[in-house]
Amino acid sequence: MNYVVRAVFRRVSNAVKLAFHRSFLRGHDVYRVAWSVSFRDLSAPSIPGHLQVVLQGKNTIERGVVFMGTGQVAIGPRSYVNEYCVIGCNDAITIGADVMIASAVSLRDTDHNFSRLDVPMNQQGVTSKPIVIGNDVWIGHGATVLKGVMIGDGAIVAAGAVVKSDVAPYDIVGGVPARVLGNRREHHE
Repeated sequence: MNYVVRAVFRRVSNAVKLAFHRSFLRGHDVYRVAWSVSFRDLSAPSIPGHLQVVLQGKNTIERGVVFMGTGQVAIGPRSYVNEYCVIGCNDAITIGADVMIASAVSLRDTDHNFSRLDVPMNQQGVTSKPIVIGNDVWIGHGATVLKGVMIGDGAIVAAGAVVKSDVAPYDIVGGVPARVLGNRREHHE
């Protein structure tokens, strides 16, 4: 049986209020969310939706993590988000089970449009595509994962990498932009 904690965020008097809706919640150590985690619902009349974060059990979200946007973030069982990460979600970000996300990681499923020169970029809207992170993935300190990326099961993203294309299962990637440095299967033999 899944343990699910749904964090639904509602705008109240220019502030964001966190309201936990618990369903199927059992046990004493289902999740741990630090007090200084921020939730910024960026919905507006021109931007539909409301930010939702779904924790599937035994998760840890450390201090200084910021969830922002209007989409849904789903974090699988036993996955960990370290300090000062920014998770910007206007579509969907899915994080599998047993994922380790180091400090200062940025996950962004949205980019600003910029193709027109006659209109300021901040008035051209945005483009969003889901991010999917498989099971047993390790994302190193300060890495950035951009919109539309799928990271396969067992992959490793090196510290400081900028991931803008898919990562195959068990691949080790690093650099700017990220490129394949090796595969965990090679180390297993």
